[in-house]
Amino acid sequence: MIKGIIFDMDGLIIDTEKWLQKYYVKSAIELGYDMKPEYVLQIRSLPAEYAIPLLKKLVGDNYDYYAVKELRKKYMSEHIEKYGIEKKKGIDELLEFIKEKGLKCAVATATPPDRTKEYLTKLNIYHYFDKVVSASMVAHGKPQPDIYLEAAKRLELSPESCIALEDSPNGVLSAYRAGCVAVMVPDLTQPDEETAKIIYSKADDLSQVIGIINKLKNTCQHKRN
Repeated sequence: MIKGIIFDMDGLIIDTEKWLQKYYVKSAIELGYDMKPEYVLQIRSLPAEYAIPLLKKLVGDNYDYYAVKELRKKYMSEHIEKYGIEKKKGIDELLEFIKEKGLKCAVATATPPDRTKEYLTKLNIYHYFDKVVSASMVAHGKPQPDIYLEAAKRLELSPESCIALEDSPNGVLSAYRAGCVAVMVPDLTQPDEETAKIIYSKADDLSQVIGIINKLKNTCQHKRN
């Protein structure tokens, strides 16, 4: 039976992935690296331990991950200061539904805890979440299952009783490995062949997740009957 919902954040709750991609490319090029937009897609949700070797392979052995990341963070901060943060379609409706149904919910994100709280507070939705788990709190980030296992643990639920909402293949794989019911809400890319095999369902926006939750709850009830 579904008892909890675990959310990714960037690209799922907040519309930041397009800007992360833009400023990653801009920062890398300014520092002399031949970064392609598609390279950034491959490192979504990945911590340094996985992103660095991948980017060195794609861009070159001399790629300075931390220098590029710091410059990208500067550009992102300036952008958010000027334009604010955009919510993804359907998030308010979905969070209200979760609250009404008495389901628990958490955030499982690669973003540091302080910045996660800052973003969700600015959007006036931080209070909806029972727990916030960052990759910095676990041994290994996505696509390893640690962060979803920790989120379920903090919600005092089994991973199997949690729906995990993700926009990227790396995040979906993390949720699947943890044993969660993985649902993809695509942002910059649609599910590839491998990702399509491991998701329970796909939603075009977060409001459609309500129907998926109802379907899963009804299926569980039917099985018990």
